[in-house]
Amino acid sequence: MNKTFHWGIIGTGGIAREFAFDLQRLPDHKVEAVGSRSAQKGHTFAAQFADCTSYGSYEELVADPKIDGIYVATPHPSHVSNTLLALRAGKPVLCEKPFAVNALEAKLMIDTAKELNVALMEAMWTRFLPHIVRTREILTSGLIGRVISMEADHGQRLTVLQIPRLLLPEFAGGALLDLAVYPISLAHMVLGPPDKITATAAFTPEGVDSQTTAIFDYASGAQAILTANMVAVTPCRAFISGTNGRIEIDTTFYRPTTMRVVLNDGSVTEYPNDYPGGGWREQAIEFANVVRAGKTESSQMRLDDTLRIMESMDEIRRLIKLKFPFE
Repeated sequence: MNKTFHWGIIGTGGIAREFAFDLQRLPDHKVEAVGSRSAQKGHTFAAQFADCTSYGSYEELVADPKIDGIYVATPHPSHVSNTLLALRAGKPVLCEKPFAVNALEAKLMIDTAKELNVALMEAMWTRFLPHIVRTREILTSGLIGRVISMEADHGQRLTVLQIPRLLLPEFAGGALLDLAVYPISLAHMVLGPPDKITATAAFTPEGVDSQTTAIFDYASGAQAILTANMVAVTPCRAFISGTNGRIEIDTTFYRPTTMRVVLNDGSVTEYPNDYPGGGWREQAIEFANVVRAGKTESSQMRLDDTLRIMESMDEIRRLIKLKFPFE
């Protein structure tokens, strides 16, 4: 067994807790420390994990010599500064999605990691789940033929929660960055960067998108139809259709779930979901393997993929005229 991978976590919100609790299913991963600018939140978070240290500043956290990697789980606009802080301290970084607010920030983060030769990976945890790994294998095998179309939706009733980071422009709120990143990332995985993007959106009174729909067009003739909204709960499913059949990924497509392959000859192959836990630990396993191997990026979530995804979201924002005050 590999020696224990010691994690430092920047942020104490819901996604940080989900990640940390899922890590407890791994015998060789440990939540070593947490950094928070709120002493109370930091101590409350740390108290949930054995021998976890709470630091009152991110600078103290990244300076801890016991930490092997940093997980950044702060609001979107803080990702760039938090990641750069850790990288410059020589600490590998797993950064939550959206990786950054825009492609300019993402490129700065990536260029810095490459310059310093420190591992960096986007925490698009869905990419590492068993059913998505299986989806890639099916696509690579050519079983469903040439992909013609893809559809994916992600809708949650979030506006009623009145959480500032979701609703306010100064926090880069809105459905696009928080929710649409999942179907957009899936489209990039299946079909690659689009050749053309069409997009439309509805807006909240605060000035962020409450609902966004994008169509990705490809030179091959394939299309991806991607929707996200934070007003209504949608099925959150994904369909990948090819010339010989299709892959159907059930609710909720970005979490551990069931799926099936339906071929044109009428045959159906079911893939049940027998995965225990939430699924956030799979990205941690991959990231630790990257760091232990002395690599600087993951072959399953390459930094160039992350940058292309951010460029697609930049283009969607340009089309729907979504701007943030700090840009």
